Amino acid sequence: MSSVLYDVPGPRAIARNRIIGAVTVLVILAGLGWVIWRFAATGQFTAAKWELFTYSSIWALFAEATLNTLAAFAAAAVGALILGFILAIGRLSDHAWIRVPVGWIVEVLRAIPVLIFMMLLYYGLPVLGIRMTPYAAVVIALIAYNGSVLAEVIRAGVESLPRGQSEAGYAIGLRKSGVMRLVLLPQAIRAMMPVIVAQLVVTLKDTALGFIITFQELLYLVKLLGSNAVYGSPLIPAALVGGSIYVALCLALSYVAYLLERRLRRSDRAQHAVDPMHHPVGAGTDTELIALQTGAGKFNQGGGGTA
Repeated sequence: MSSVLYDVPGPRAIARNRIIGAVTVLVILAGLGWVIWRFAATGQFTAAKWELFTYSSIWALFAEATLNTLAAFAAAAVGALILGFILAIGRLSDHAWIRVPVGWIVEVLRAIPVLIFMMLLYYGLPVLGIRMTPYAAVVIALIAYNGSVLAEVIRAGVESLPRGQSEAGYAIGLRKSGVMRLVLLPQAIRAMMPVIVAQLVVTLKDTALGFIITFQELLYLVKLLGSNAVYGSPLIPAALVGGSIYVALCLALSYVAYLLERRLRRSDRAQHAVDPMHHPVGAGTDTELIALQTGAGKFNQGGGGTA
């Protein structure tokens, strides 16, 4: 028996897959059990290790560090998206004197590791007489790297669209800027939304690199608390608390992206339901119809229509 996409597994394959799945689960559980056992054996669950986290002032420090992390992420995310759009449009330009230099800029920014970029900004620029705060160095480095990555994501999304999408826009008299803004970019962003969100999650996690240049975010606080000898150097408990906050922030960002994607799908279905001209002819039909309707509206406004 076979399916359209793959061969349906037989009794032996089903039994083999179940055995492999059971063994995988047992291996994972054994690994987790060994880690928990080592934590218990080294006293990581003792009250002395966790006493530090019973003080409200410590949680106030965690709240402040979380706000610093979110502040750096918010500025870096907005800046990376803006830079990504600018670089992507430059990469898609028809003029070689724009496309080639922008391409080199994107490749160079993607090739420099974020941590080295931060260290160059914070420790290297003072040699030239330019000083900046750790926050500024973290944000600029994250914008430069993630903006270049998002530029390639957006460019790939635009170039993956069928050629008929842009041809429909040119057919009604739109210039390339109008085709890009009204036809190509909306579809590319919608298609690349999961990749864009994944890169923003990477941006959020990369804020942790700022502790190297003394930016007081979550990892900086975790390292500071973990080296407190008065409370037995609770590095593992501090890392567990800080890591849990990072996981919660990433899950919240992913959930916001899920809500946004679902809202976009709902708006598309609502638009198709009220559009009497909509008909599923094939790929690219929606955009071509929107373009044709836009052109028809401009034509009627000009008074050149005939019955």
